[in-house]
Amino acid sequence: MDISQPPILKTPEPQKQYGDLIFGSRSLAVSIVVPIYNELESIPRLIAAIDSSMTSLGLSYELICVDDGSTDGSTELLKQEAAINSHLKAIILRRNYGQTAAMAAGFKYSQGQVIITIDGDLQNDPTDIPLLLTELGKGFDVVSGWRKNRQDAKITRLLPSRIANWLISKMTGVQLHDYGCSLKAYRTELIADMKLYGELHRFLPALAFIEGARITEIPVNHHARRFGQSKYGLDRTFRVVMDLLTISFIKKFLTRPMHVFGLLGMLAFAFGIIVGAYLSFVRLVLGEGIADRPLLIFAVLLTLTGIQLFCFGLLAELSMRTYHESQDRPIYRVREVIEANDNANKQTYS
Repeated sequence: MDISQPPILKTPEPQKQYGDLIFGSRSLAVSIVVPIYNELESIPRLIAAIDSSMTSLGLSYELICVDDGSTDGSTELLKQEAAINSHLKAIILRRNYGQTAAMAAGFKYSQGQVIITIDGDLQNDPTDIPLLLTELGKGFDVVSGWRKNRQDAKITRLLPSRIANWLISKMTGVQLHDYGCSLKAYRTELIADMKLYGELHRFLPALAFIEGARITEIPVNHHARRFGQSKYGLDRTFRVVMDLLTISFIKKFLTRPMHVFGLLGMLAFAFGIIVGAYLSFVRLVLGEGIADRPLLIFAVLLTLTGIQLFCFGLLAELSMRTYHESQDRPIYRVREVIEANDNANKQTYS
């Protein structure tokens, strides 16, 4: 063995730790995703505020601004800022797809260990980012902001929001005060394979809960809108309700749709048979006419409905099997793998 050269000692990578979150200097720590739609005046102030907050933390980060078809000059401004700001990555969508699509695009291009989402209208406060990271480091997978002192119109924004939050919490089983707050922190591995459609961005905590995530909520600052107008109105209520029903179904019957369709089908079919048996008794034993009875139509409808629901259940089962098997997507999620120290008898527990 050649001992003329001294051994090369590797310098340990400098690390910064927040609880069980360990950030190394050679890996990107945080990705901040911001959907942008007509926020020209807010963009420079938002970039500066996020940079100030992240600089104080001493963590590496990337700022991903997703332009969702802006028409007020936000697109051109983002391009200019991205050309001179090494932290900024501007993703320009072809047209306005909605906030869910913008967030999905931001998630796809994120490379950090932690993803933080924040609105682009300056109503969320970037100084709350350290609080989210600290809470995430306590072992949680999702930290959701709670705009406890929300600065919005009481009738058109606050009242519908409170009703929606109560309804969503009851139907999903995830008790949060403020589902609509965009300021949230996620562990990247949790949402790496989440597929977002419709208005599902507001239901991310519920989707994460389905995946087995540990979720918490902390109060955050909220400021009155300084520029532009709100992009949300009462017209979103219908879309939210429809997506809520979708989430509720997914939570209970994603891998067993036959349990709901099959049960309803069997009940309808059974009632149809019972009513049909009664009518048969009336016609054959009592000799009474049944052709003009509405009960006959009801019996036929129940029987046919039961058969159709049962067939829907079978088709849904086949669709779920295709969904999981074609993507090699398991129906479970492993939180961690623990290996025994003895290499001779190594075992894996999950």
